Amino acid sequence: MDNDKSIKTLTRSKLRPFRYHPYKVKEDEDMANLVNSIKEEGVISPIIVRKVGKDNYEILSGHRRFKACQILDIKEIPVIVKDIQMPEAAIYVVDSNLQRENLLPSEKAFAYKLKYDALKHQGKISDDITSCQLGTKYDTDSAKEIARKEGTSRRQIFRYIRLTNLNEGLLDYLDQGRIAFNPAVELSYLSKRQQDILLEAINDLDATPSFSQAQYLRLLAKEGKYTGDIVYDVLDELKPNQKEKLKIDMEDLKDYFDRGTTPNEMIKIIKESLSQYNSKQNSKKEENDLKI
Repeated sequence: MDNDKSIKTLTRSKLRPFRYHPYKVKEDEDMANLVNSIKEEGVISPIIVRKVGKDNYEILSGHRRFKACQILDIKEIPVIVKDIQMPEAAIYVVDSNLQRENLLPSEKAFAYKLKYDALKHQGKISDDITSCQLGTKYDTDSAKEIARKEGTSRRQIFRYIRLTNLNEGLLDYLDQGRIAFNPAVELSYLSKRQQDILLEAINDLDATPSFSQAQYLRLLAKEGKYTGDIVYDVLDELKPNQKEKLKIDMEDLKDYFDRGTTPNEMIKIIKESLSQYNSKQNSKKEENDLKI
């Protein structure tokens, strides 16, 4: 157990983020609150690091605090140095954040992948733990260990890990909720080129594939029949219960929100504002009715 005696102060320039860090450090409202807290009270909880090289340190836990210190230009940061090597360091990084609320699907996917690779390499001292590729023989024991801790199945762990094969654009749509989890897993079997074609079609048509459409696209790719024209035709099909959509350019909204606000957060704020507006309108209507 680490104690106060192991706390030391390091120059910020000696610290660096964990090279395989699977979690996003966003400049959102939570970050703004953290920045204000550190500005007023300092860094209360030391950042956990490990020594790498002669005089440099890699962050294991506390990437958001480190980012806040960068924003505030704090030069000296309290840390606890752990004597830990890879792959155990990777497992520590994953476990220190995996129970956090509101993890994005992509964060969970890369976290599972990192821990899966680390468990496969346990007993081997090496900084390169991401060399194993999906599509090779699965290590079911490693997946079983992750599943046990997460309270889920090995199959679900592998399905999440598959998502790490998606390109950045499709991952963004997954995180935004525009592409659902099950279709995203199917799309992860497409090649990078096929995914690029799909992403272009999604952006042009403002339509994302349903589960059945994603399955069909995967089948087309397997049979060598996947073409841009077919992808456009598939996405252009009217889905069951499809409703008319209102499209608003994000550029038209950015001035009304804090920097770093995600699309989902914007939607929530807009809905709350409309609800308040509707309540006020109803109150005015009731007042007018009473005057009649």
